[in-house]
Amino acid sequence: MGKGQKGSSDKKEGKKKKRDESPAPEDGHKCRVCRFPLLVALLQLLLGLAVTVVAFLMSAISPSLLARETPYWAGIILCLVSIAGFILYYITYLPEERTSGQFIAKILYFVLCTIGLVISVLALSFAGHHYSQTSGFSCEQLGSDCVCKLDQNDPIARTFTYEGVDACEAITGTLPVYFLLQIVLNLAQALACAAGAFIMWKHRYQVFFAGLQVGSPFSQQWHKV
Repeated sequence: MGKGQKGSSDKKEGKKKKRDESPAPEDGHKCRVCRFPLLVALLQLLLGLAVTVVAFLMSAISPSLLARETPYWAGIILCLVSIAGFILYYITYLPEERTSGQFIAKILYFVLCTIGLVISVLALSFAGHHYSQTSGFSCEQLGSDCVCKLDQNDPIARTFTYEGVDACEAITGTLPVYFLLQIVLNLAQALACAAGAFIMWKHRYQVFFAGLQVGSPFSQQWHKV
């Protein structure tokens, strides 16, 4: 009898020990600043503001610059994407996890990230094209306008006229730098939107670990609930 009771108590202690060996669930409020989607949304907001500021600085060089040459629209759209990310961040930490509001916010954020990715790639393409053009410009000042050509020796070469320019150095020197900066910023925007869409898709369909565990006779077996 004594051996039987001792064996049963050893089994209970063994099961208890295996349950105790499992890692404790993380505190949901620990390092909330380090969690998705706050960091991604914050990065998107900073990049959107940077793209918008650089675009308005470019438009200050000459009022004749087109909208595709000053992609402030790409920065504004990314700011809207980041706002959706902030909304999703606060909905995620509500006590009730499975709500229609959270589902709508996730779908909206995923769609906006996808749209932001496409727009960032479009703005990146425009910036790269105009950078290659302005890098090979030959310009001359005509009054308050700057007239530029890709090849001065070609009589039928396309002519670009920039109005309200004090000196052509702003077109041949400053403007290409802004285009190069737009390439870098829009590339970072595209990567941030791609990361946000991928993580949101993974969170929706592959189910991140929620922190709840069901005890099992083997310590290596885990059940996600």
